[in-house]
Amino acid sequence: MILFDRVSKVYPNGTVGLRDVDLTIQDGEFVAIIGRSGAGKSTLLRAVNRMHSITGGKLTVEGVDVSSLRGKELRRFRRGIGMVFQSFNLVSRTTVIRNVLSARVPDLPFWRVVLGAFRREDKLAALEALDKVGILDKAYIRADQLSGGQQQRVALARTLAQDPKIILADEPVAALDPVTARQVMEDFVRINREMGISILLNIHHVELALEYASRVIGIRAGEIVYDGPASQVDQAVLDGIYRESASGEGRS
Repeated sequence: MILFDRVSKVYPNGTVGLRDVDLTIQDGEFVAIIGRSGAGKSTLLRAVNRMHSITGGKLTVEGVDVSSLRGKELRRFRRGIGMVFQSFNLVSRTTVIRNVLSARVPDLPFWRVVLGAFRREDKLAALEALDKVGILDKAYIRADQLSGGQQQRVALARTLAQDPKIILADEPVAALDPVTARQVMEDFVRINREMGISILLNIHHVELALEYASRVIGIRAGEIVYDGPASQVDQAVLDGIYRESASGEGRS
């Protein structure tokens, strides 16, 4: 479970990213975060794994006070939270399976990392992850020979290979064409339903959020202005989320 208790975020330049956010996300939910650019979507998402530290309130993930974590504890905590970005962050000149196997590196002895001597169980986990996203047949092809959609699926498979309980996805389909974007969203739905992994996804495409997520969080100027079923989002709700704030927006 992810619990935001009056969470705030103010950046060093004074920009307000989040304002007194109260939010509970249960295990196994598929949640889409929508809002204008600069509304605080990425700030909210990246606070969960402390890519952005909060400046007020308390954020608890799986019973752990995120702000209290340091060093090895923080790294261990992040192992249970997968992250998918708009940019694929792949090593383009190596194979797909090597990219996926990189998720297993933190669990290996140093000598195995240096030699690239992955264990059989690591290779099986990587192949299973590629199968989950439908590109097992691309395992031994170089990453730079894949389409954008296929590369995003490799990035998702890499996240699955670390066996996360939660996946955070920051604009994962923004760089994809409409058909490919839907295919990737379908991958997220399948992973959520079949594996029970919580999905928290920040997305500009409102129609995709409403079609694929079960719950939608609308954020405006760092505040939650809608939190409910995707099926209940109508034009009035969207107007409340996307109308321009008098004070301007903060960070995305």
